[in-house]
Amino acid sequence: MPDLWYAIVAGMLTVFVLLDGYDFGAGMLHRWVARNDDERRRVIAAIGPFWDGNEVWLLAAGGALFMAFPAVLSAGLSGFYFAIFLVIWCLIARGLSVEFRSHVHDPLWRSFWDTVFMASSLLLALFFGVALGNVVRGVPLGADGWFTLPLFTDFGVRGAVGILDWYTLSVGLFACGVLAVHGAAFLSVRTDGAVRERARWVAKLKLVSITLAWPLVTWATAHVRPDFVAAFASRPFAWVFVAMSVAGIALAHAAARRREAADALVLAGSGAFIAGLLGATAVCAWPALLHAIPDASRSLTTANAASPAESLRGALAWYVPGLLLAFGYVAALAWLHRGKAQGPEYGGH
Repeated sequence: MPDLWYAIVAGMLTVFVLLDGYDFGAGMLHRWVARNDDERRRVIAAIGPFWDGNEVWLLAAGGALFMAFPAVLSAGLSGFYFAIFLVIWCLIARGLSVEFRSHVHDPLWRSFWDTVFMASSLLLALFFGVALGNVVRGVPLGADGWFTLPLFTDFGVRGAVGILDWYTLSVGLFACGVLAVHGAAFLSVRTDGAVRERARWVAKLKLVSITLAWPLVTWATAHVRPDFVAAFASRPFAWVFVAMSVAGIALAHAAARRREAADALVLAGSGAFIAGLLGATAVCAWPALLHAIPDASRSLTTANAASPAESLRGALAWYVPGLLLAFGYVAALAWLHRGKAQGPEYGGH
């Protein structure tokens, strides 16, 4: 039962990245693909019906983690205290920027909030990527199951580590590139005209960059966590997710180069690439939810951090119907807002 909940939490976090990831990508590209107020309203209209609902998946994943593995959530919240506050402030700033930009019809006011929207989206993509890098690298868990991390130390991955080091920053920057592709592909599907053409150009450019960066990040991961490489030998299921990523990025490249635009296929390819990466990471990290360094025996795992079996079984009876309702809502929203977005579609923003 704990392993099932491990898969549920990993799956919900993957859904969050897939759905809110294109929001972050669209936000960080906001001022690049949209050059005037009308075009920027179209970008916001493209994500407007979805962005706040997509963030619910992060809350749902946190709720599942709290129920199934409370020790992991408590240790993570205390250890990453400063970083979590930065994420919360960026989420607040991002929400305010979308809502406030059209309250005053002044170019300077709108330009300010557009910049806030772009910067907060970029920082969120970076922070979530850095968080993934920390989970993969490991944290200095003590014998009591707690840890504290400074923002940075010497940027090394051995000894006294910080939240930021060369590896976690590499993963964070790679995440920014991946979500930029995802966001550009989404904007290509949801917009038309000049915005769509610029978004398609960005998607092509960023696809090349993440294709080149992927093996470098993989090499860095193998250097930081050699046991990840060993996990592929003992867990062949991980290769299914690797194949998904390879197929996804190949599909995205092929669709982006077609003369007749196949924007939806680029979006599907980037989604498969992301899902494959996160799936392979989850399989290789199992059973550890929070890897401990330098003493891996202190790691919080599905065996030593799970709630009682009775609680897990009881929660499953309620969680599955809730997930089905959530997926139904996402599907209905996508159907209702299919096609191209118009500038005034999202509350006149």
